[in-house]
Amino acid sequence: MEIFHSSLGRSGECLISDFRLIFYILSLSVNFLLMLVLSRGKCALSNCTTRCLLAMAASDLLFIFADIIQRRLKELYFPGCFLDITPVCSAVYVLFRASTDCSVWFTVLFTFDRFVAICCLKMNRKYWTDKALAVALAATTILLCSKNIPIYFRFRPGRIINNVPMYCHIKSSYFTDPRWQAFKWFDIILTPFIPFMLILLMNTLTVRYILVASRVRKCLMGPSKGESRKDTETKSLKNSVICLFTISISFILLWGVNSASTVYFIVKEIGPWRKHHFTWAGEMLRDLSCSTNTLFYAVTVPKFRDKFRNAVQQLVT
Repeated sequence: MEIFHSSLGRSGECLISDFRLIFYILSLSVNFLLMLVLSRGKCALSNCTTRCLLAMAASDLLFIFADIIQRRLKELYFPGCFLDITPVCSAVYVLFRASTDCSVWFTVLFTFDRFVAICCLKMNRKYWTDKALAVALAATTILLCSKNIPIYFRFRPGRIINNVPMYCHIKSSYFTDPRWQAFKWFDIILTPFIPFMLILLMNTLTVRYILVASRVRKCLMGPSKGESRKDTETKSLKNSVICLFTISISFILLWGVNSASTVYFIVKEIGPWRKHHFTWAGEMLRDLSCSTNTLFYAVTVPKFRDKFRNAVQQLVT
């Protein structure tokens, strides 16, 4: 009976891995098309919004690329290749963590861009320029990549084959050294707890501003007289409210399970080799969030949807 359960578990894990690999390949194609459509412009988006979406799509591509190489293709189809050399797999894991952080924080920057564009018109015209956004994106990327450099040194070789260190095993000091414990808490607070609060705060303020502006417009316009008096701007503001609620709820739900399981394992001091289905579900939801961030935002723009649909049709035909 135990052998049956273990074989069933292995087959189920392989099935999940194959499903995630197919999903990542589809996400890779979708994000590539997103970048292609956004780079061509003419999507009724401002330059700042387009740059934010391009940065998000690039970070999502990097995340998928690092995850596919390190945790899918290497483990399932190319075991024992050069990617298992300790310095290489450590560097790829650092790239994976940095791309995850960039995907989340670029989402925060995009939310801030929407907040400034809707609620702070003077700041949007005077300070939040293309140059300021480029500086913010560059600084965010540099800081997050620098923050993940210590992760490179948490691994040790699993075996030495022909004087070559192979495989990445976590050092035992990672679970006992107070400096590593402090770094783990700093890591989880930086991503995603602070983004949680910032996205909720900015979206709440944006929704409040939109609702107040909608009431003022209705009072100024008076009672409508048929379809000819329909306020298209009010409809656009309502769509923005729905979009912001969808974005906030999806981000919190997709990251919440992973964050809860990570905190649980840190508090209980449980090693990563004792993960259960709750942890795997959290990682899958986190990967889904990092793979589809740009798509959630971009498909809310009608003109972008049309261009993206045309791009897919051209690709298929």
